[in-house]
Amino acid sequence: MKQEILRRAVRIMSLPVITAMLAGLLNVPNAQAQDTAKGAAVIPAGTILPVRLNSSLSSWRTRPGQIITARIMQDVPLANGGKIREGSKVIGHVVDVSSPADANTEQISLQFDKLISSGQTIPIRTNLRAVAGFVAVMEAGVPTDGPVSIPIASTQVGGDFAYTSGGDVTTRNGAVVGKSVNDGVLDQARSDSRQGRDCRGVVDDNKSPQAMWVFSSDACGTYGLSNIRVAHAGKTEPVGVIVLTSEKGQLKLPSDAGMLLRVD
Repeated sequence: MKQEILRRAVRIMSLPVITAMLAGLLNVPNAQAQDTAKGAAVIPAGTILPVRLNSSLSSWRTRPGQIITARIMQDVPLANGGKIREGSKVIGHVVDVSSPADANTEQISLQFDKLISSGQTIPIRTNLRAVAGFVAVMEAGVPTDGPVSIPIASTQVGGDFAYTSGGDVTTRNGAVVGKSVNDGVLDQARSDSRQGRDCRGVVDDNKSPQAMWVFSSDACGTYGLSNIRVAHAGKTEPVGVIVLTSEKGQLKLPSDAGMLLRVD
């Protein structure tokens, strides 16, 4: 009799515990959502993300809704003291593929939506500062001086000179704009308002050195991509939507193309 009473008491006493456990389990998604929301604030506006496309895009094969992925190619230091690790992934999608009726051109519109870094998914909205073909990216890593020159320099996409062994990054005129690091360069992003270009320097007072990878501090627009131009960078409405246009017929952006995305 006593044993039966004890068993009933244990069952009754366990109900609140079980209820609490179930409530805790039901609240797990909310906690994760809160973590993700907090993570969205760790990337200050103006931060540049240097990425390499994982697959090609072409106006005759690419379809709206298609997923796009790219790899972060250099550790990205953040103005708030954090860091996005090299190897993190940026994910986006194709918004539209079209052929304007009034021209012999084709367009691909794309948008990058989120960053996956250190196991955390962070919503992002970016615009395009510069894009370079695979060959232009590879050539940026080839030294321009002979092997006896110390330090050895390489020419960045856009024209800056990056010196190895932690050396300076200089403009064509010799002005120092940054430093070389193991996986790229850290520069103060400079504006470029030359004809047909519109790239900003400091954005929202974010004066931190930016991870430019193989690109110059003023890199802006397209490099090594025949007949492709940036028709809309995504800085204005529709914000975050990047539109690439072919100058003649079909458009193809090859895999391993490099891009500088900037967080809004």
